[in-house]
Amino acid sequence: TMFRCSARCCEDTAASMKEVQRCIERCHAPLAQAQAIVTAELEHFQDRLSRCTLHCSDKARDALEAGDSEGRVRGQLDACVATCGDDHLRLIPAMAKKMKDSLAALQ
Repeated sequence: TMFRCSARCCEDTAASMKEVQRCIERCHAPLAQAQAIVTAELEHFQDRLSRCTLHCSDKARDALEAGDSEGRVRGQLDACVATCGDDHLRLIPAMAKKMKDSLAALQ
C-alpha cells in the first residue's frame, strides 16, 4: 500500500518536487507508526527479560559472597534464568495481541 501510494505521488506531473516529497512522506507515515509500535513492544519485552536476568545475577552474586559453593550457585542461577525465560514466554501471546490490536487501530 505504501509503495502504491508513493508511486501515485510520483505520477502527479503537476506537483512540485516538495509536494511529491510531502506526499511520499504521508504515504510512509503509517509504516513508520507500525514500526514504532512493534519496536516499542519488543524493547519493553527485552527490558523486562533483562531486568529479570539481572535479578538472578544479583542473587547469585549475593549467594557467592555469603559463602555458597560455586556449583550450587551456578545451579540456582541456571534455574532462575530458566524461570525468567519461561515466565516471559508466557507473556508473548498477550504481547502479540496488543501489537495486533495497535496495528489494526492504525488502519
